[in-house]
Amino acid sequence: MRRLVPSLFVESVYEIDLEQLKARGVRGIITDLDNTLVRWDEPDATPKILQWLDHVRDTYGIKVCIVSNNNHHRVERFAKPLNIPWIAKANKPKNAPFHRALEVLGTKREETVVIGDQLFTDVLGGNRMGLYTVLVVPIGEKEFIGTKVLRAMERLAFAYLRRRGMIPWE
Repeated sequence: MRRLVPSLFVESVYEIDLEQLKARGVRGIITDLDNTLVRWDEPDATPKILQWLDHVRDTYGIKVCIVSNNNHHRVERFAKPLNIPWIAKANKPKNAPFHRALEVLGTKREETVVIGDQLFTDVLGGNRMGLYTVLVVPIGEKEFIGTKVLRAMERLAFAYLRRRGMIPWE
């Protein structure tokens, strides 16, 4: 169960202390797409997320790679205009997409952060690889049916982790 505990929990990517990440030696971010950067049904980047991504890259020199379980067309449509590398149909929480993302970013595990909105894909996958993991609250409520099932399991996992004192937040 410890592999389900993120290193950090924040409301959104905008609350991540980028200065602190840089001070930790972070040079790369592996991020989920749907309900992490934009709503699941939002095909393109919003002005706000564009500004955040530019800030991450230009101000802090941190490289970004999108790793998503969604299909190639969806991820490419979002990432290609932004010139961000991506991995689609990733099958998170398997290790392979995280290994590929590290290669794409040219970073080591200790220099890389995983950001996502799901315990059983993003956090579990990142923790299995020994990466620093950041869990964000999902942006939207509309989701793929399979994700809805995982959300129900997440609620049970959160309740268990809270009872065991493994997570400090509600």
